Amino acid sequence: MILRGAKYLDRHFQVRSGDVKICGEKIFSAGGRIAAEGSEDVTDCSGLTIVPGFIDIHLHGCGGANICDGTREALETMGRFLIRKGVTSFCPATVVADRETLERALLAAKAYMEKPCANAAAMAGVYMEGPFLSRGRIGSMMPDALVLPDVSLFRHYNGLSGGIVKVVCVAPEMPGAYEFIKAVKDECTVSVAHTCAGYDEAIRAFDCGASHATHLFNAMTGLHHRNPGVVGAVFDDPRVRAELICDGIHIHPAVLRAAFSILGERALIISDAMRAAGMPEGKEYEQGGKMVSVKDGKAVLPDGTLAGSVTDLHTEVRNLVSFGIPFEQAVRAASLIPARAIGMEAELGSIEPGKRADLVLLDEEMEIRGVYLRGRRVV
Repeated sequence: MILRGAKYLDRHFQVRSGDVKICGEKIFSAGGRIAAEGSEDVTDCSGLTIVPGFIDIHLHGCGGANICDGTREALETMGRFLIRKGVTSFCPATVVADRETLERALLAAKAYMEKPCANAAAMAGVYMEGPFLSRGRIGSMMPDALVLPDVSLFRHYNGLSGGIVKVVCVAPEMPGAYEFIKAVKDECTVSVAHTCAGYDEAIRAFDCGASHATHLFNAMTGLHHRNPGVVGAVFDDPRVRAELICDGIHIHPAVLRAAFSILGERALIISDAMRAAGMPEGKEYEQGGKMVSVKDGKAVLPDGTLAGSVTDLHTEVRNLVSFGIPFEQAVRAASLIPARAIGMEAELGSIEPGKRADLVLLDEEMEIRGVYLRGRRVV
């Protein structure tokens, strides 16, 4: 199959003109005019730009479903919603919840991984946002279900899932956190999250092997010129990648511009979406055992606390471009950098021969005009 006459983002995320050839589930070649062989399918993509499929490594739900519903059907609903938004791979994120809820969620994720849903985003693994967080920065989570960092408990959960946990979150100031990080850093990415830690505690966590920061600026100590906090530690440490929610609500556009300038290729986009994403506003939706209301694109608890988002990566890429972030950087932050964060950059995240043919076709207004998953058009 040849996608003919488009622009595309090459492996360095530079815009090029040329064809993209797909063989089976993989990208075979890209660039120039590629001759068709025999009756090979050729699709005219003139006026379009081909980009890698978006990868959302941190969302709780969408389309009315949530991973903690604990059913395969909920994950199928999420996957079908996401593929229409150009998200070809995702990591559903658990919340702080009781053991039974987390076990059901992980077993459902395992079932989805073992038998993927047709015409839906592929699951790349699971993101465990709880339960090893700080009560002081709990956000919309349930404080009664918090537990101290526990290596054995994490390994129980990861084993139950079939070893598909890609990211686990921890608040560095919690007793046992540094030992936890050292123990599991080679089993998955460890992320600093929902934390009251200061600069020194965050740097120590990075020294122990944490390499990621969950929804930077949110649910953590902020940047002050005499007290850099976790945000300052992330800016200061080149070993660490950071997630950013780019809905224009969680982080002001001016701060997003500064963060992308400082972080460069360490910045990645997440949605942190909850089940209300894609659903009608003016209603209440459950998230982490609490009821959340949605109005004007904002999901909040009764006290006004933000409770996840109702956005998606396609919308966020468009937002970033409108905020002044270069198109190429915005797409890379939604594809290759998330793939790196979960150790899947050899397979996903860029248009290169041998990588999975997960592709999104955008028009000049950045509207989605086609989505390919493993070389097959699904949107």
